[in-house]
Parts: sequence; structure tokens; C-alpha cells
Amino acid sequence: MNLIPVIMSGGSGSRLWPQSRALHPKQFLPLVNKQTMLQNTVARLSGLYAVGAPVVIANEDHRFLVAEQLRQMGRSAEAIILEPVGRNTAPAVALAALKALNQADHKEEPVLLVLAADHVIQDEKAFHRAVEAALPATMAGKLVTFGIVPTHPETGYGYIKVGEQLIDNCEEEGAADKTTEPDPSSITTTYSVAQFVEKPDLETAQGYLAAGDYYWNSGMFLFKAARYLEELKRFRPDILEACEKAMRVQNPDLDFIRLDEEAFRACPDDSIDYAVMEKTTDAVVVPLDAGWSDVGSWSSLADISEQDELGNSVQGDVLLQDTTNSYVRSEKKLIATVGVNDLVVVESDDAILVAHKDQVQDVKKVVESLKAAGRPEVNLHRKVYRPWGAYDAIDMGERFQVKRIMVKPGARLSLQKHYHRAEHWIVVKGTALVEIDGKEVLLTENQSTYIPIGAVHRLENPGKFDLELIEVQSGGYLGEDDIERFEDTYGRV
Repeated sequence: MNLIPVIMSGGSGSRLWPQSRALHPKQFLPLVNKQTMLQNTVARLSGLYAVGAPVVIANEDHRFLVAEQLRQMGRSAEAIILEPVGRNTAPAVALAALKALNQADHKEEPVLLVLAADHVIQDEKAFHRAVEAALPATMAGKLVTFGIVPTHPETGYGYIKVGEQLIDNCEEEGAADKTTEPDPSSITTTYSVAQFVEKPDLETAQGYLAAGDYYWNSGMFLFKAARYLEELKRFRPDILEACEKAMRVQNPDLDFIRLDEEAFRACPDDSIDYAVMEKTTDAVVVPLDAGWSDVGSWSSLADISEQDELGNSVQGDVLLQDTTNSYVRSEKKLIATVGVNDLVVVESDDAILVAHKDQVQDVKKVVESLKAAGRPEVNLHRKVYRPWGAYDAIDMGERFQVKRIMVKPGARLSLQKHYHRAEHWIVVKGTALVEIDGKEVLLTENQSTYIPIGAVHRLENPGKFDLELIEVQSGGYLGEDDIERFEDTYGRV
């Protein structure tokens, strides 16, 4: 068996605004600890039996964020498949299954562990036990989903009603030890799926909790790649056909796999649940009690965060006075609250959110309003990450803009020119190799240079440490689209 994690890394960046943005959604943010949620997802794979490098499904705009965050961990992906458009989970997993089967060693059958990049799982050992408990059913051709043991009557999740008990096991000490192949019947219980049910109202959710045979639908799965494609062909052959066409013309680009865009755009939009799991007779569920959350709102993040004796959770520079049951998060500025309760207060580099805990689901309406107004805060933070590093737009006025630029060691920007702006560069840390109209100059700290309008130029960090410089742009138009690239290490010409 070859266990291949499939990490789905999509997202619109709307539910956790202002921290999460369309071009920097929550899976790329360190919301729970110092690592990002994507990095946490990858890290919790360590120790699983026969686990290989992950296949990450991401969209075009996030490709360098995925690659950079894996690089920071010293990890690599089996593949990073770029979707030209989002088509939900059923096509995304089909792409991963086709990729796995195409590269499979005939002696090792690929098994897919489908995970979301933005879930929290606090008890990793319990997660490992549940995955290994699901292996016997998986190897027998079943399609496993993981049902979260509910802790309260949640109305924001779909539920799974379990049927008959298929494997009756008890947990045993050391079952998650990976030094030997796990005993396929030594860990927990597997059930048939009686019914998938939609998000309930509160009264119905309370009934589900009292009944004891309903679990939250986690959206995590385990199945053989070939079995998933068999069931997809049976129930949604149109999805499989579109994915096969899209994978037929792959365009490798650095560490990424680009699909045939026209073929994938023609693919229907559907989830694994609707396309396969609710239709197949081979769906089974393994219970998971591991401190799971999909972090679907600021209030759910508050629920899994450490709280003081008054029910408050704080991050960053925060001062509370007569405040209860609130979540307050600061990135740079001091936040002080006086005489408030049940609030969410979140500060980012360019926006502040204040919301009642009971209405944080409506943050999406704020994002929709920003989008309708054409505001940049819906897509980007003030600090923007690029494959070569990052820039922070620290000031802007009429006909000028000031940025702080960081270039990673060995990285370089594209060979480019601008038609409407000139640039001044002042090095404040590290060493810069600057090319202007074919001439190169080496700049060190406190040295500067000038790039006239229309000059063909490039910036490179030849050193072993981060390069930091201040860029002052001046001109009649300062948009990011005022650029013509001639050469680019990252394929953006």
C-alpha cells in the first residue's frame, strides 16, 4: 500500500476576513500556532504508516504560497496540481487519483487520504488511530469518510447517520506505533453509512446529539484511488471524462502541474458527497474524536483558543478592561477594550473588524460589499507575498508610493520595465545585484540607485541572507499592471 495524502487548498478568503483574503486565504495563515494551517496539515501526517509525499490541489493564484510554505518546512510535494478554476472536491480528488495511478508502482496500490488544508486537529494520535482503523475497510474496497464525534448541537455542519457496526474493535496501547505494519483490526469501530443529512436547524441538531448515532461530516476521506474513479465513472462519468481530458495535456511548470484549461472549465462543479458518497453502496464511516474544527468563523476559532477565567481569548498586543467572552486579535497595534462582551475584534495591517460573536457568519457580507465597491482589501493585504519574497506597501500618496521589499537569498525578480513610473531603491539590509539597461551594479547597506521610466531592469539577491530595501515609486500611474516582463525565473512572462 502507498498512502498518498491529498490536501485540498482552495478557498475564497471570506469567512475570516480581514486576516484571510482571496489571494491569501486562511490555510496560509498562522491562526492557531506559529505554523500556518497548511503547514499544520502537512506536519500531522508524520508517523502515519506507509505515508508518502502529499499531492496538493491549489488554484493558480496560490501556487507560490504553497511551494514556499512547504519549502519552509523542508518538505516537498509529490505534485502541486493547479486548477485554472474551482470545480469543487469531486473533480479535485479525481485529478489526484489520476495522477496517483499514472505514477503508481504496480506492487503498491495508491490509497488516497483526502484532507482539507484549513482544518484543526488537536489530538494527532487519535487522528492517526482513526486513519489506521479505516485501512481494513479501505483495502476491502470501501470508501471511508471520517465522522466527527459531536460535542454540541452544531447547525453549521452536515451530519452522517451511522448504520450497522462492521468492525468491533477496542483501542489498544501502542496501536499508532509506526515501527511495524498496524494490525488491521486493532483500533476502533467502523460503521456503514445510513444517511447523509444537510445542515440542520437547532432543534434537529439537538435531536441528533441526543440520539448518539449522528456524527459531523468532516469532509475527510480514505479510499483506493482506483475505487474512487470506479464509483465516479458509475455515478458522474461526465466529471471523470472532463478530468481525464484535463490531465491528458499536462504542462509542467517548475514544481507545478498545469491542466488543460478548456477541458477543466467544461467540468461540472460537484462535491465528493453529492457525486459519489451519497450514491455508493460502499460508503462507511469511522468515528474521529480528536479536537477537530474546520475553523469556519472567528467564533469557532475562539472556541478552540485558550481562554482566561472570563472567557476571553487574546492574540498580540491586547489590553482588556471589564471585558468578557470576547476574542481580540492584534497584529501590530495595541487594542484596548472597555466594558464589552461577546465581541470579536480583529486588527490586520490595513483593516479592523468588530463583530458580535453571534453574527460573525455575516462577515461574508462585508467581503461582498468590498468586492462590489472594488476595494483592494478583499484580495490582498498590505504585505503581498511573491515567489521571490514579499513587499509591504507602507505609504502612498498622489503620484508616489513607498514599499519595503524583501528578496530571499538566491532569488531574483523578473527582467522588466515600467512605462509610467520611475523607482528609487535604497538598500537597508543585505546585498543587491541590480541590472539597469544591461549594466550591473552591486549595492550594499545604505547605498542606493535610480531606475528611470522605461529602463529595463532586474533586482537579485546574491547573498546568503534576506535582502531588504526601500523602494520609492513616482509617476502618473503606480498600478501593479504597469509592467512588461522579458525574462522570469518563475514563468510569469
